Amino acid sequence: MEVIEMDENNGLSLVELNPPNPWESDPRSPEELAFGEVQITYLTHACMDLKLGDKRMVFDPWLIGPAFARGWWLLHEPPSDWLERLCKADLIYISHMHSDHLSYPTLKQLSQRRPDIPIYVGDTERPVFWNLDQSGVGLTNINVVPFGIWQQVDKSLRFMILMDGVHPEMDTCIIVEYKEEWKAQFIKAERRKLLNYKAQLVKDLQPRIYCPFAGYFVESHPSDKYIKETNTKNDPNRLNNLIKKNSDVVTWTPRPGAVLDLGRMLKDPTDSKGIVEPPEGTKIYKDSWDFGPYLEILNSAVRDEIFCHSSWIKEYFTWAGFKNYNLVVRMIETDEDFSPFPGGYDYLVDFLDLSFPKERPSREHPYEEIHSRVDVIRYVVKNGLLWDDLYIGFQTRLLRDPDIYHHLFWNHFQIKLPLTPPNWKSFLMHCD
Repeated sequence: MEVIEMDENNGLSLVELNPPNPWESDPRSPEELAFGEVQITYLTHACMDLKLGDKRMVFDPWLIGPAFARGWWLLHEPPSDWLERLCKADLIYISHMHSDHLSYPTLKQLSQRRPDIPIYVGDTERPVFWNLDQSGVGLTNINVVPFGIWQQVDKSLRFMILMDGVHPEMDTCIIVEYKEEWKAQFIKAERRKLLNYKAQLVKDLQPRIYCPFAGYFVESHPSDKYIKETNTKNDPNRLNNLIKKNSDVVTWTPRPGAVLDLGRMLKDPTDSKGIVEPPEGTKIYKDSWDFGPYLEILNSAVRDEIFCHSSWIKEYFTWAGFKNYNLVVRMIETDEDFSPFPGGYDYLVDFLDLSFPKERPSREHPYEEIHSRVDVIRYVVKNGLLWDDLYIGFQTRLLRDPDIYHHLFWNHFQIKLPLTPPNWKSFLMHCD
């Protein structure tokens, strides 16, 4: 695989990635699994609870609250014992820093019960837990491990974290091996890629079992009704039916609390006890969300003192450190309906020289207009957060002229912002 990176002179260079082949690194002979020895319980979204002998692993626990500020909410009702499950885990793997995988509201509850639980992440360019100190979550046992190296849990269980092929600078995937060569491929694909592509991918990889996950969210806040209706999502059942037509791979569309017994499924995919569904009457889909506490956190930023001083704009973008790029951006603070917020800020940023002109410069330049809901943009600015809350959380509306995606600009604000937030205390002292 080849990726484009910036060199030391701000030029573009093509870098070939050569990830290790895990099956050539310390290979093992497979052993037969007993029934019930390996069980996979689906909790919600990308969160799986794996029982592997007498060990338990949990992946990507997002179980309460929203992701991406207020844009994504859980589609499924997690099992009622989700916190107990997390507390009993021997280790937790978190694939990357996006808030539908790294959920601070979830981890806050976990840390109050078990702050020393071992958590494993890959050694990504942007540290997964870069915002831990500011989050107020008291986790004390975070392990950053290199890519492509087996991590031994016990004599039968090991796992390896690999960089993701789509977003190698921030995303990861995991391979878990227990006794046999269980090649658990967690395939991450962009939302808009065709179902046929995914089906072909499964056909080429030939896993024994395929489970589509990490896409079970809903834009449930009333103000996001438009995006909910227009952001049509791929149906996992439709994908699995397509896979069945093209291959002999067994598919599983999970529901919260459903359990897959790997030993049974590998021996006989038709075994009725191979997949145990939740008890009849179990609530599968959420029909209410606790918006209040999370929206109040965002709304409190609107009233913050720093926004009484227009010089916050220069302070913030100077801190952000993106410049020497021919792009002019107009930032407009809006209300819920993306109309200009009364008394809100409407300003230009010229990233060629990091200036803040009153009018667009006369030179030829690409232009981007970003309308952002005031509560989210101010929360992001105040806390020095990445712009995923704005972009992936659907809290902006964009106008580009010409209609070109400026990768370097968005990549900087989504991945490369400084690790420590702006020093607003010092800023206010100078303002006073």
